[in-house]
Amino acid sequence: MEAGGQRRAMLAWWVALGFSVMLNCVVPVSSQVKYSIPEEVKVGSVVGNIARDLGLDISSLNERQFRIVSGTEDAHFNVNQNNGLLYVNGKIDREKLCEHISPCLMNLKIVAENPMEIHYVAVEIIDVNDNSPSFQEEESVIEISESILPGRRFQLPVAQDPDVVTNTVRVYKLNQNEYFNIQIRDRGDDKIPFLVLQKSLDREKEDAIKLTLTALDGGNPPRFGTMNVTVVVLDSNDNHPTFSQEVYSVTLPENVPNGTSVIRVKAIDLDEGSNGHVEYFFGGQLDRRIYETFSLDKDSGEITVKGEIDFEKSDVYKLDVHATDKGQPPISADCRVMIKILDKNDNKPKIEVTSLSKTVPESSKLGTVVSLISITDQDGGLNGKVICSLSDDVPFDLKPSFQDNMYSVVVKQHLDRESVSHYDVIIKATDCGQPPLSTFKTLSIDVADVNDNRPEFLNNPIELYLIENNVPGNTIFSVSASDRDLNENAAVTYCIVREEQSNQKIAAFLNINSENGQISALKSFDFETLKRFQFQVIATDSGTPPLSSNVTVNVFILDQNDNAPVILYPLSSNGSAEGVEEIPRNVNAGHLVTKVRAFDADIGYNGWLLFSLQEVTDHSLFGLDRYTGQIRTLRSFTETDEAEHKLVILVKDNGNVSLSATATVIVKLVEPKEAFAASDVKSAAKVEEEDNVTFYLMITLGAVSILFLFSIIVLIAMQCSKSTDYTSKYLQETNYDGTLCHSIQYRSGDKRYMLVGPRMSIGSTIVPGSHANTLVLPDRRRASEEVSSGFQLSSEKKYFTVGKEDIVFKSYPSFSH
Repeated sequence: MEAGGQRRAMLAWWVALGFSVMLNCVVPVSSQVKYSIPEEVKVGSVVGNIARDLGLDISSLNERQFRIVSGTEDAHFNVNQNNGLLYVNGKIDREKLCEHISPCLMNLKIVAENPMEIHYVAVEIIDVNDNSPSFQEEESVIEISESILPGRRFQLPVAQDPDVVTNTVRVYKLNQNEYFNIQIRDRGDDKIPFLVLQKSLDREKEDAIKLTLTALDGGNPPRFGTMNVTVVVLDSNDNHPTFSQEVYSVTLPENVPNGTSVIRVKAIDLDEGSNGHVEYFFGGQLDRRIYETFSLDKDSGEITVKGEIDFEKSDVYKLDVHATDKGQPPISADCRVMIKILDKNDNKPKIEVTSLSKTVPESSKLGTVVSLISITDQDGGLNGKVICSLSDDVPFDLKPSFQDNMYSVVVKQHLDRESVSHYDVIIKATDCGQPPLSTFKTLSIDVADVNDNRPEFLNNPIELYLIENNVPGNTIFSVSASDRDLNENAAVTYCIVREEQSNQKIAAFLNINSENGQISALKSFDFETLKRFQFQVIATDSGTPPLSSNVTVNVFILDQNDNAPVILYPLSSNGSAEGVEEIPRNVNAGHLVTKVRAFDADIGYNGWLLFSLQEVTDHSLFGLDRYTGQIRTLRSFTETDEAEHKLVILVKDNGNVSLSATATVIVKLVEPKEAFAASDVKSAAKVEEEDNVTFYLMITLGAVSILFLFSIIVLIAMQCSKSTDYTSKYLQETNYDGTLCHSIQYRSGDKRYMLVGPRMSIGSTIVPGSHANTLVLPDRRRASEEVSSGFQLSSEKKYFTVGKEDIVFKSYPSFSH
């Protein structure tokens, strides 16, 4: 019989399971989906397709991820990432999850990623009749006086069934007997069985009656439990205690101290003596927690607190009080005490933060969801109503959700990692209790870098002063650009713009290290060929997409003393020259014998020539002008003077390491008549020779003049295009008769500097500083000194001075200024 009942119960369970799964209902309530499943369903059973029921795009499920973030409930369910099916992940026992609560709902918070969305799914656990009613004791003994009249009722123990609704205890039955039947009364949600006396008892005839009490639930098929009831027949005690009311109700604030009086119950017995003395006891079928929380004085009937009263654990307590007199046999009565617990604001709100990532790109659009915030408060009413806010100094805001106490943290202002790279967002949750309680939680948000900054050069354009004859392959300069971004977005590489334009062809002879920006020249530059050029360097970061900027580099070539003087007269050959001059013996002192003409392709100091007699047969006869190269007689000739004299003239430039050339002039003394006779022939030859020299000199001067004129035009154009630049002009001094002389003018900002005249200290050089305009002139008597944007001149030879605004020249021969 019992095995057949179990089979029927199992069959009914499977029928209910199949019916529930087949009729899974999807009820949209404020964008919430509700399913229903029976308890004890098999692990792996499908609850429903949340992707379809939530209206998600099924075709994009492979790109989305689902997470259950609702707390402990997520251990019982899981989501198939491939098809969006919600399935059972563990054993579901409704009695453990919800105890006596009906309906039993499990609220799941499901986060869908890419993009991040939050959905709410309610799963109702339908009770299955998987528990039988049971009594706490196997046998109950009831003592009844034989004097009790028929119709008297006696309360019997209550059976417990963890199931709910129709599956809980619904009916009590009593075995067939002649003295008693069963009566059921509703007391709240409970069914209370009473034993009703149908026939007067006779102790002498039968002193004990054996009964069987059966409790049946409402399941299909029903389950049952039994308990043996023994009725002991006693002698008469004909009055029983009577309570003033069958149900007592009282309210009690939570967190009251131990010893607090709750209520005093009172039962009256009309008997006298021991038959009228009443004692109070708790009913034996109460929850053990009641015995841990309350105590009952057996003499006074006062109920006091002896344990913790916590509204969040239980908001109502049901106590059964049993009053018994001391008669023989004793007579008892029962009442119920309902204790309702009043909530106090004793729980702070709890903040739960759900974040996909702790970093937010600085390019995030306004309204982008950063995190999800869930606020809970175990208190009830206003004590559980929570107001949430963020700190004021952050570019984020709270966006309320359709469900209470749910918020999204969204971007409300544009983010800039270069200004602020990290935010500590303080979340404040305050309930509405009195006094209000608050909770704070810090949400750390890092701003991820986006490639939104270009590389920047410190100066643009850049001016570089490079001495000619540089070593090919050596580094001549280095550029550097900084990027405010991070990592790859700030990794800068360099390249030189190489275009086929005429002004960019020189860039083909330059090379740049793409990693550190060091620029090297693949050729040696010649000042006499190229005096300035311009190129551009591009700095590009490694971001996606990459950003770049460029800088213009203006290169000025500075002259070195790399050209030796060239002697124009006498006609030179391999750096030396030799000529023959015939003069009469009767010339006076100061007679011009000849003039040595020379030219140096260098400029400035390097091109200024000095003449000296390196070798002469008679120092008393001839003198050489140091600056003009003119050879004159120092005295009149005598009869004893030799007829031929050899003069070796050294022509030396004024470079730091001077270069030189020599010329040999043979002076022959002839008699006046011979000189006169040969004068016609010689004059013709000399005129032809001078014409040739003049021709070569004119070609040289014209080439140099054209070159200088072109440089002046270029530098004037540069000066007009820039507010402050460094230019140089090369002007030919036409007042000087003899060696070609040059003047150099430098300009830097509001200051102008000019080098003029031939009388410069031998060995002076122009030395560029490191990316500055510093020129140095060494002193013959003391160590060189370096001055920025000026000159240090020899105190012994004051050829010119440089003022702040004006230029004043002192030189020999005189120069206009």
